Amino acid sequence: MQKTVLCVNIDHVATLRQARGGIEPDPIEAALVCEDNGAAGITVHLREDRRHIQDMDVAGLRDVVRGKLNLEMALSDDIISVARRVVPNQITLVPEKRQELTTEGGLDVAANKARIIEVARMFHDIGVLVSLFVEPDPRIVELSRETGADFIELHTGTYCGARGEAEVQKELDRIYRAAHHAKAIGIRINAGHGLSYRNLPPILETPGLEELNIGHSIISRAVFLGLARAVREIADIIATARPR
Repeated sequence: MQKTVLCVNIDHVATLRQARGGIEPDPIEAALVCEDNGAAGITVHLREDRRHIQDMDVAGLRDVVRGKLNLEMALSDDIISVARRVVPNQITLVPEKRQELTTEGGLDVAANKARIIEVARMFHDIGVLVSLFVEPDPRIVELSRETGADFIELHTGTYCGARGEAEVQKELDRIYRAAHHAKAIGIRINAGHGLSYRNLPPILETPGLEELNIGHSIISRAVFLGLARAVREIADIIATARPR
C-alpha cells in the first residue's frame, strides 16, 4: 500500500529574508527544522528573477538536506545550468511568468514536449528524478508519460480555490481520475499547490499519491505556531491517513 510523505516548500522563508536584504531567516535552518519535524524532503523554486530562493540557498541545501531535495524550475537554460551543478534528487518542471505572484496552472506539456524530453534525458543521465507540474487531465498525464518523466505533480490549486460542495467535488473527481490514469500507465504521482490542514484530507484519498509539496500554508501558520509545530501539524494529518 502506498504511503504519502510530505515535502515542505520553504520559498517563503527566503521571501521574508529578501524583504530586508539580510541573512535572516535562513532557509537552511528552516530545512533542518522541517526535516526534524516530519518532512521527508525539502522543495524550493529557483525562479529566473531570484525573487526568493537564491543560487547559494540551493547549493547549501544540497549539503544539508537528509531526505529528498526537490528543485522546482522553469525550462530555462540558466536554471538548468544551476540544477546540473547542484544535482538535486529531483527536479520539478513548472511554468513560470515574471509577473505572477505564484505558479499559475500546470506546464503546457504539449507545447514543450520536445524540450521536456531533452531535459528529462539530461537529468536522468546524472541520476536525477524528473517530475512535471501538470493539470489533472488524463490527456496531459498521457503526454507526461511520453516525455520520460518519472512523476507528475498534480496541480491542486483549482481544487483549493473551489467554492461550494459541488465545485469542490468536481475538482476532486478531476484529480482522482487523473491519478487513476497515471497509475494505469505507470507514471508516479505527487500533488501540490494551495494545500493546507483544512483542505488536505480529501487529497490524501488520491490513488497512488507518493508526495505532497506544501509550503505557503505551513510558513504562514508558522508565524503563529512556530515552524516545528506547523510542520508537525501537516505531517500528522498525512501520517494518520489510510495508505492506498
